[in-house]
Amino acid sequence: MTLQTHLLTQAANQARGLAIDAIHRCSSGHLGLPLGAAEIGAVLFGHALSHNPERPRWLNRDRFVLSAGHGSMFLYAWLHLSGYDVSTDDLMAFRQLHSKTPGHPEFRETPGVESTTGPLGQGIGNAVGMAVAGKMAAARFNTAEHEIFDYHVVCLAGDGCMQEGVAMEAVEFAGHQQLDNLILIYDANDVTLDAMAEKTQSANTAARYKAIGWDVQTIDGHDLAAILKAFNKAKKTKSGKPQLIIARTQIGRGIPEVAGTAKGHGEGGAKFADSARAGLGLPADQHFYVSDEVRAYMDGHRKRLIRACNKWSKTFKAWRTANPDRAALLDTAGKAVDPEALLAKIPVFPADAKHGGTRAAGRDVLQPVAAELPLLIGGSADLYGSTLNYIAADKDFEPANRAGRNIRFGIREHAMAAIANGIAYDGLFRPSVATFLVFADYSRPSMRLAALTKLPVVYIYTHDSIGVGEDGPTHQPVETVSALRLIPGLDVIRPGDAEEVAGAMAAALARNDGPTLLALSRQAVPLLNDIPAEVRRQGVLRGGYVAVRESAPLTHILLASGSELHLAIAAAKELGAGTRVVSLPSFERFSRQPADYRESVLPAACRKRVAVEAGVTPLWWQFVGSEGRVVGIDRFGLSAPGPQVFQELGITTAAVVAAAREL
Repeated sequence: MTLQTHLLTQAANQARGLAIDAIHRCSSGHLGLPLGAAEIGAVLFGHALSHNPERPRWLNRDRFVLSAGHGSMFLYAWLHLSGYDVSTDDLMAFRQLHSKTPGHPEFRETPGVESTTGPLGQGIGNAVGMAVAGKMAAARFNTAEHEIFDYHVVCLAGDGCMQEGVAMEAVEFAGHQQLDNLILIYDANDVTLDAMAEKTQSANTAARYKAIGWDVQTIDGHDLAAILKAFNKAKKTKSGKPQLIIARTQIGRGIPEVAGTAKGHGEGGAKFADSARAGLGLPADQHFYVSDEVRAYMDGHRKRLIRACNKWSKTFKAWRTANPDRAALLDTAGKAVDPEALLAKIPVFPADAKHGGTRAAGRDVLQPVAAELPLLIGGSADLYGSTLNYIAADKDFEPANRAGRNIRFGIREHAMAAIANGIAYDGLFRPSVATFLVFADYSRPSMRLAALTKLPVVYIYTHDSIGVGEDGPTHQPVETVSALRLIPGLDVIRPGDAEEVAGAMAAALARNDGPTLLALSRQAVPLLNDIPAEVRRQGVLRGGYVAVRESAPLTHILLASGSELHLAIAAAKELGAGTRVVSLPSFERFSRQPADYRESVLPAACRKRVAVEAGVTPLWWQFVGSEGRVVGIDRFGLSAPGPQVFQELGITTAAVVAAAREL
């Protein structure tokens, strides 16, 4: 189809008008990108992208990610013009309570929004993850007769995204992995929020991206024909490289008073709305204006997109008939997992099993789980040899093997988590990733977004305490577990032995409404054979349970999680028959249990309570009460053999006994 330059120019200016009106109406928002990148939007949504507004989650759609999420009115305007369920009233409700058009794009809130963006650089990482998912899907499901996955991932980013470290980590990974289904459009307008970009950057972006394995084109971002030519070249490339289009644009274009300046970034230009609208040829008396000609063109384009989608659907139907096994596998994508069925696939650990760390148990549990869930994939930040989460029956994901289930992310913890989010947004594969727990702080912004958007990512983070020993305080995450427990929507599970690890893995993979972190130990912990395996497994599913029940009238309750659970059990033996031990591997899961269950585990009448964990103490007071005690570490660790560090910092059976006797 020939590029309709005249109509798309009108559409670009009317999209500018929608952004001006919405931001002026609420006196809040960012005008710079919606105005500066309007021609890019016109080419993408009015001509070049393959998508279906009536089926926003069509499997083979091109994915569009607005990494520069502050420019959300760009996306809302084009979704509206394209025929998605984003009405004029929705645009008028921009940034208002419970609207479909929040301040930054939010996944699940607005049809057509592929990922929650706003924290700069995250969308680039998400787009890389979607490109990974696209390669994996093509490798697993396409056949010589039927190609059902050949979509591209298109990401629009600005200087802020390009400067963030997470983005650089992600694009280096993409270049190394030769993700040629990824197109990054850089809205290069020479302006950041505070000042002209020259104040904070001087890199040769084209040279840098070429050096890390990308193809690069530089264009006039306001020239419709140049945009389309570059985009088509990027889509059709056979170079085996991801594609960067540097689009030179003018920020705030259409408002002469602020265009091309830092003042054009935010809502500063909104006060010039009337003159700007006149300059763009928009009628003075009609706000949120779209002409009949543009409506007709966009409606016709929508119908063309639907016809193309329907054609694909015929191919998909033929593929399903010819490949029932592959179709059955595809049908499992995103479906809920039964934790009981999963646990049944995990053999009970022998009573005489070696007492390895819970990370070793995690390795052993992962293998039957991965066999049961073929769409489960794993990755590690250059630490497979330590995190032990390699899917042994499979191989690496790499250009020569797109079906591989193990992703080597390199030392890129933040991008690893952002890429995992992208895979989870895409919805076909279940991502799990790993590093040392202390480096969760490098992943944390992406983990927070996974929790915010209810993505079922699994984090297998090991070396979870002072048990790391000789590596010292830099590697001993005394505060990290508690810090992660504070993220709303993130389940943190710190299992105490191998059977609790089995329960933790089942709990994590059965959860479809948010992420879960497994905090696993390096140091050896004993198998708690006095507690039936089924009790330990089921107890973890509920977040907490009675591990040792008193055999006399209840006098004390000892609480613990993870590698300190065996200390509480040993202390109970010294304290006598009236002592109960409660394993509390997951505060979040336990807090979601019915009140009567929580009371049965922690009866309010027993106020003599002691908690023990090799970490900071504040969060434990909610369970021990003001009359209880917490044996923990409100300081950083030490460099020495692990047992000596535990002894020196007072995380011992004797300390638990002493605290209980003080009550």
